[in-house]
Amino acid sequence: MKNFASVAALLLLLCFPVAFSGHDYGQALSKSLLFFEAQRSGVLPRNQRVTWRSHSGLNDGKSSGVNLVGGYYDAGDNVKFGLPMAFTVTMMAWSVIEYGNQLAANGELGHSIDAIKWGTDYFIKAHPEPNVLYGEVGDGNTDHYCWQRPEEMTTDRKAYRIDPSNPGSDLAGETAAAMAAASIVFRRSNPAYSRLLLTHAYQLFDFADKYRGKYDSSITVASKYYGSVSGYNDELLWAASWLYQASNNQFYLDYLGRNGDSMGGTGWSMTEFGWDVKYAGVQTLVAKFLMQGKAGRHTAVFQKFQQKADFFMCSLLGKGSRNIQKTPGGLIFRQRWNNMQFVTSASFLTTVYSDYLTSSRSYLRCSAGNVAPSQLLSFAKSQVDYILGDNPRATSYMVGYGNNFPQRVHHRGSSIVSYKVDRSFVTCRGGYATWFSRKGSDPNLLTGAIVGGPDAYDNFADRRDNYEQTEPATYNNAPLLGVLARLSSGHSGYSQLLPAAVPAPVVVRRPMPIRKPRVTSPVRASGPVAIVQKMTGSWVSKGRTYYRYSTTVTNKSPRALKSLNLSIKNLYGPIWGLSRSVNSFGLPSWMHSLQSGKSLEFVYIHSTTPANVAVSSYTLA
Repeated sequence: MKNFASVAALLLLLCFPVAFSGHDYGQALSKSLLFFEAQRSGVLPRNQRVTWRSHSGLNDGKSSGVNLVGGYYDAGDNVKFGLPMAFTVTMMAWSVIEYGNQLAANGELGHSIDAIKWGTDYFIKAHPEPNVLYGEVGDGNTDHYCWQRPEEMTTDRKAYRIDPSNPGSDLAGETAAAMAAASIVFRRSNPAYSRLLLTHAYQLFDFADKYRGKYDSSITVASKYYGSVSGYNDELLWAASWLYQASNNQFYLDYLGRNGDSMGGTGWSMTEFGWDVKYAGVQTLVAKFLMQGKAGRHTAVFQKFQQKADFFMCSLLGKGSRNIQKTPGGLIFRQRWNNMQFVTSASFLTTVYSDYLTSSRSYLRCSAGNVAPSQLLSFAKSQVDYILGDNPRATSYMVGYGNNFPQRVHHRGSSIVSYKVDRSFVTCRGGYATWFSRKGSDPNLLTGAIVGGPDAYDNFADRRDNYEQTEPATYNNAPLLGVLARLSSGHSGYSQLLPAAVPAPVVVRRPMPIRKPRVTSPVRASGPVAIVQKMTGSWVSKGRTYYRYSTTVTNKSPRALKSLNLSIKNLYGPIWGLSRSVNSFGLPSWMHSLQSGKSLEFVYIHSTTPANVAVSSYTLA
């Protein structure tokens, strides 16, 4: 009876939704995206919503003969550090890949994609040759000596690069991961750009793998601020994981299978995940491949990856053999300086892993026993709720959310009067005397920024000089996008093991919306023709997962459609319901026209994401 009761309890946890209430996750999501606009470097676009910022870093790269204008400042300073910037973009892209529909339902898919593209546009510039990558602009030593607005900084803007003589496998690998993940995001909305990103990802991975070395041995000015403690093996596995997801190329799956043991992917039992240490992320992705039935001859190795992924998840829940420390208020605690980066990244992994397990009808295996995936989602919710104010201090650690949030953030741009309000020059050291030392609140609200957070005992001091606790960072916010999108939509029928199909963003010409109706399926329209695709079935054959897609073409015109021609790209299997010519598809032979308001359906099967279906031509009767 005891075993039966345990099984029954587990089934209840697997089947019933987690209740979400108390916080406005949609509002928090919208605010968190604004922070990335505050961190932009370069020429700001006309639709810039953080209006106290202006153009900056307009000569970046000029002294090296390369255009490095753009990208993101990492935190409260004015340096562009390549490694954390790339991780930021990878995590934003992962959020969109997993929860694109939920982001769209909140009206934030377009802003999310814009944030990703701001980073990838910069990486394209920073990668001018296959084996050259610029990994930093400015340096922390000279930058930290000054306290100035980015719009008028006088600090050194030297550009630092890696190349075959000065390798950086970790930096190149992480940038390859960012480009590969982003290529998935743009696959439907901008196919040409997606292909460009994937080309850069291929080249960067080859560069990273062929010329091995730690990037901070080549860009030594980075070592004090973003030193690569974990080395580069985790980034090589991480990049291979993303390239496999982006390309479905067996080479990268084999790379994971061949190198999983020797590079530490199956050996390291992790209790952290972040811009330096990627093993837990790799283990989570490879576990997904295993659940998808893609492991093939690498099944035994991939099972070891999954065991390590389980170890990480169990340690967060306090049900493992080596558990992660928590504050008395329940926040996981890794270190004094910017602990929140580990909170948001761990929350993201538990969120996606919960959905992976749920969709594969599996459970988490911990040393304390089997755990329902709903507990992982509940854990992520508890961490997000703590960040948003459910903590012993009743403090929101997201600037601008709630009534009690940090007012004196360690951030140059927000702490100095806007350049648009007062263009009086702020000198290098004068900024410290006039603005850094002020006791008052910041003149510019850094909306959405996640600061470093409290100490191991839930204590927090809202002081500008308390950089360990009050400095924000882009990689704090990036993983939170997916978690907030997931929590804002409550519980519904997720199937996160399916191929990623990111819907195209909808342009909204009105002030930032908080919520929009939930998008249930991607829709493409060309004039009077609307196209809707949906996945209607899947199965595994000989180690490969196949998907059946149903596509509906609807005539929205008041007149009949004749001579309809469809372009179908990236189709790798049989198709039924259309007639085929040399370069296009048309109405089935028995159908001479598509009447007004009527639809036709066609079906195809292949083993990857939906094909790209578009209208080539048509005539109206």
